[in-house]
Amino acid sequence: MGNVSLPRGLTEIAAFFITEAHHMKTQYYTASSLDGFIADADDSLDWLFQFGDGSETSCPQFFSEVGAIAMGSTTYEWILKHESWSYEQPTWVFSSRTLPKVKGANIHFANSNVQSVHAEMTKAAGGKNIWVMGGGDLAGQFFDAGLLDEIIVTIASVTLGNGAPLLPRSITTPPLKLLSATTYGTAFAELRYEVCK
Repeated sequence: MGNVSLPRGLTEIAAFFITEAHHMKTQYYTASSLDGFIADADDSLDWLFQFGDGSETSCPQFFSEVGAIAMGSTTYEWILKHESWSYEQPTWVFSSRTLPKVKGANIHFANSNVQSVHAEMTKAAGGKNIWVMGGGDLAGQFFDAGLLDEIIVTIASVTLGNGAPLLPRSITTPPLKLLSATTYGTAFAELRYEVCK
């Protein structure tokens, strides 16, 4: 039986979607204190904001590659309380509670496990990455479901003593694979890990 060849246009379209699917990732991207907390005991990020807006880190490049966002209810409520909604990407908020919706924002509320909506998020991302914004337990749920591809943590040069944990999961065998370590001035070190499956 001979090889089947696709018309030139279809071949290019297929190659595009194969390439996009290959490169698209689900990433937990966050900042953490040196002792492993993403917020203090009062859910405050003041310890982080003392360093500025993140424009001197990988934030701008990372944000440009995000096609969809996932966040938990605590993260969502923190944003509503402390910031104006600035995300254009479709966003899924995982919560068992009824929460207020931001007028004009593309927000979906999910009262289900992450696996049941991941395909919808992937489609909405349009070949770009899915950003698991937080918190740590939501990132852990993506990990538990085998859906988390990378963990990117910017470690700030502070310790908090307690608070919201970075990732409340035991990941030992196989371990994470360190892809890169980058310093930004004297305040931050960014560690990028691949989740081995």
